[in-house]
Amino acid sequence: MKKRHFLRTAASALAATAATATMSAPALAARKSAAGAGPVLLTVTGEIAAPNRGPLDHALDQMMHKQKLEFDKARTFDFAALTALPALDIRPTLEYDGKRHTLRGPLLEDVMRAAGADPAAQGYVLRAIDGYAVMVSREDAQKYRFIVATHLDGKPMALGGLGPLWAVYEADRFPEMASRPVSERFGLCPWGIYHIAVRKG
Repeated sequence: MKKRHFLRTAASALAATAATATMSAPALAARKSAAGAGPVLLTVTGEIAAPNRGPLDHALDQMMHKQKLEFDKARTFDFAALTALPALDIRPTLEYDGKRHTLRGPLLEDVMRAAGADPAAQGYVLRAIDGYAVMVSREDAQKYRFIVATHLDGKPMALGGLGPLWAVYEADRFPEMASRPVSERFGLCPWGIYHIAVRKG
């Protein structure tokens, strides 16, 4: 390689590195998210208008295949894409220890909007990694202000705990829920959520 060409190439590489180093954290997160740099945490299928991946791969999408999911298109979100959405803090009393905790994440409706979910959708089937699935009507998702929680008490939720994502709401705020025993307030709230199917009425 000629010396001049080598120096020009090296200078370009250094300039790119310097530019990346001076980018803000949100800008870096947005760039990584756009490039799909992080592992997919949430897949949204069904009645959506903004897909970014193709159909189910029966060989490689093993968990979805074993849970008998089928789709021809989907919208996927990594951690950066979810945390780039406007976030909301809620403080429900959790059934696991009877204490109030701070959960943070985007509204479920904002995630659905980002996926291009049909605004006339009947509701959403929320599915957890263990196969537990529940249908939440669009009206209830809006009424109870469900979030897709990414953080618990200021820390990202871990796989093996309640995360990495949890579809949940602040039951304490709603009299019809707060009047129930805490163990009966979260039947519509699967933790370890990884898939949402948008269902049209």
